[in-house]
Amino acid sequence: MELAGYRALWRTQGVTTLLVSSLLARLPMLATTVPIAFLAKDASGSFRWAGVVAGSYAVGTALAGPLWSRTADRRGPRGVLLVTGIAWSVMLLGIALLPGALFRLLPVLAVLAGAFVPPVSQTLRAAWPRVMAGPALRTAYSVDATAQELLFMAGPMLGATAVSVASPRLGVLLAAAMSAVFIWWYALRQPKPLPHGSHTAARLSARQLLWHRHRLPLILAFGLWIMSFSGISLAIVAYADGHGQRLIAGVLEAVWAFGSLVGGAIAGALPGRRPSYLWRRAALVTAGMLLCVFATWSSLSLGIALAMSGLTLAPAIGALYGRLGALTPDNARTEMFGWMSSMATVGSAIGAAASGALIDAFGVRYVWLLAAVLAAVSTVLLVRVPPEQAPAPEPEGVLELCAVARRCSARGAVPSAPQ
Repeated sequence: MELAGYRALWRTQGVTTLLVSSLLARLPMLATTVPIAFLAKDASGSFRWAGVVAGSYAVGTALAGPLWSRTADRRGPRGVLLVTGIAWSVMLLGIALLPGALFRLLPVLAVLAGAFVPPVSQTLRAAWPRVMAGPALRTAYSVDATAQELLFMAGPMLGATAVSVASPRLGVLLAAAMSAVFIWWYALRQPKPLPHGSHTAARLSARQLLWHRHRLPLILAFGLWIMSFSGISLAIVAYADGHGQRLIAGVLEAVWAFGSLVGGAIAGALPGRRPSYLWRRAALVTAGMLLCVFATWSSLSLGIALAMSGLTLAPAIGALYGRLGALTPDNARTEMFGWMSSMATVGSAIGAAASGALIDAFGVRYVWLLAAVLAAVSTVLLVRVPPEQAPAPEPEGVLELCAVARRCSARGAVPSAPQ
């Protein structure tokens, strides 16, 4: 392992601020899930209604996400982030202040709130190739995927804490206030968009963008992964409930996420001297899922298996981000990641529903078997995706020129970093 990628990443001007601001901007998005669920339940008296509200929010996000991402590609991300950030905060404020007697309006407000979720993740992943290149770009995507695990741990915990200490309404209000500040800060950190005249490729329609021999398998594989991850999260809850120790669910989720953190940190330090085939990383994800099938006989064995399975997740996701970014024209990259987010939303809903039925019919361990099958299908889909090639050695003068170009790009002085 080497740390050259990390050193180049942190030395590039503006990168640290861009990454930190993006993490803080995404935090309220994950912190809203628990408070909104409890707000709907308290108002209606039924968790079924909470599920309806959550589903409405997901529908709004899946439908509007690609549209905002496409607009960010065409008009620049800063304005889109500011508009959606303000609108999303207002929608959350409306949800928090809605009188309990009008709880039947919650799904309508949830659809609107979902439709205005700012494309933070999409714009960040589209921006990396503009400010980084070579091994540092691979490290950037790996760090992004690893940091996402921290958000999945911290966001729901923050929302749950607000609900426990105060009330669901305060939790939603807190998320609204955080989003107004953090998304504004992240929007101002965006690299300047490419001038319209600098685009050498014609703009692609949504059909042309998706119906591609490499991009379509990447999107489908990601959806299958999210489907399996969603099902596993439900299986962990069912496992803990079946053993009468609900606290174990949080522990197992944390162990799984910690394994992914470690795997992502290691992947970011790999030197990248050989071609990297994404299907190999997908095969490791499959093996990790399959390992858990035979480890459900005790909490300790399942925890060990989840930790080992987690080691494969962030490296595979980071590599997929990198491949999708490299295989997408710069003038459509944000939109492409927007379609990825929509696929994740759909995959999560299908995975949770399928796994719930599987648990009731056959038992918890078969969810991991289903996850392994889904991961195996994704491996097959990714076989024909070209690998990431090891960068060719460059003369010292060229390396210095590239470094200067990346620093200038971070300040917006040049259109993009050398590709």
